[in-house]
Amino acid sequence: MKPPEVGQSASETVTITDEMVREFARLSGDVNPIHLDDAYAAKTRFKRRIAHGTLTASLLSRVAGTQLPGPGSIYLNQHMKFKAPAYIGDTVTAEIKIIGRRADTPIISLSTIVRNQNGEILMDGEALVYYEPVT
Repeated sequence: MKPPEVGQSASETVTITDEMVREFARLSGDVNPIHLDDAYAAKTRFKRRIAHGTLTASLLSRVAGTQLPGPGSIYLNQHMKFKAPAYIGDTVTAEIKIIGRRADTPIISLSTIVRNQNGEILMDGEALVYYEPVT
């Protein structure tokens, strides 16, 4: 198996659903009404419910663990800057690009971005993953 190279990229596109947000709230314990209660959310600056930022960011782990670098990837860290919310019904794309590889260890640096269907950046950052696939 050829190791991933700097410049390679991968992405995954998902539509954020009510069911997804509610399941994430159940699993994470984050039951903030901004995510779950239409009446509450209507009174906020967003005017409607928003998905958990970490739900959208977790899609990056999906891409790293299944596509690039792929199975054998273990997240070491993630720097994130949230720029805009994802709303229920938005279609978001999590994008990863390899921006560096350490020569002495199997550690890979990634550019990480989540965009909505309009191309608006919802979250950007950088991550480090340890990559040791089982062959």
